[in-house]
Amino acid sequence: MTITVDELKAGHRATWAAGDYAAIAEMIDALPPAHLLRAAGIEAGEDVLDVATGTGNVALQAAGAGARVVGLDLTPELLQTARRRASERGVAVEWVAGDAEALPFADRSFDAVLSVFGVQFAPRHEVTAAELVRVCRPGGRIGLVNWTPAGTIGELFSILGRYLPPAPAFASPPPRWGDTGHVRSLLEQSGERLELTFELGTTPFAFASSEDFVAFFETSYGPMLKARERLTGDGSWDDCRRAIAQMLDRRNEAADGSLLVPCEYLVTIAHRTARPATPAFGPDLRP
Repeated sequence: MTITVDELKAGHRATWAAGDYAAIAEMIDALPPAHLLRAAGIEAGEDVLDVATGTGNVALQAAGAGARVVGLDLTPELLQTARRRASERGVAVEWVAGDAEALPFADRSFDAVLSVFGVQFAPRHEVTAAELVRVCRPGGRIGLVNWTPAGTIGELFSILGRYLPPAPAFASPPPRWGDTGHVRSLLEQSGERLELTFELGTTPFAFASSEDFVAFFETSYGPMLKARERLTGDGSWDDCRRAIAQMLDRRNEAADGSLLVPCEYLVTIAHRTARPATPAFGPDLRP
């Protein structure tokens, strides 16, 4: 059976609406968003777009820094939580339900286009990258944080992929956005002049044990919850679950019997440089 792009995206919406993503988002609310805002140099008065904002981690911090912020996400249920959080913090953000592959904004609308653990889950990486560049102003920048393929979350997705049916041919694996070569290729295909810099960072996930990690993620994290539902039906979830726990134990850095795993991410900053002005009357032919 062939699945269409629209059908896949409908599945994505259902996946991210499932479970309790707000609880997951709390675990990554401190280090990665602050790392990105510092690297991107967000300033008061700038127009900022947070793509695939989720519950608003980056959008809220950018608004708190005085930027004019729009937060966009494919899943309306997540935006409900984002609105509540904005009200609690006393910051103003415009929340928009929309698709990272078809941003509902004019060309060159924003000084900064950001995303933290968001755009990597849009299925067609080339389409998404082109949209990020399109809405970024010359002289502006694109700032992204994505899980790396070799990191904890990247390996988690790799394990799930071994048990789940393959994705459609048009969909690329999310952790590829954490590979510098892939990201460079994606952004440079736009034909715009971009200056790219990369930084690695880690954010810790701490639990009483690997069993507690898996139990929390399989009920709260949409992709893992949906995998559990599907694989329970064919009897393979226990094997998948065991493989995830073993991976976590192998990566564990705690010395007290608990679980502490660093989760590696890639920060990408792409400055969209302004093109030289074209002479109004042709080239200067003076000697």
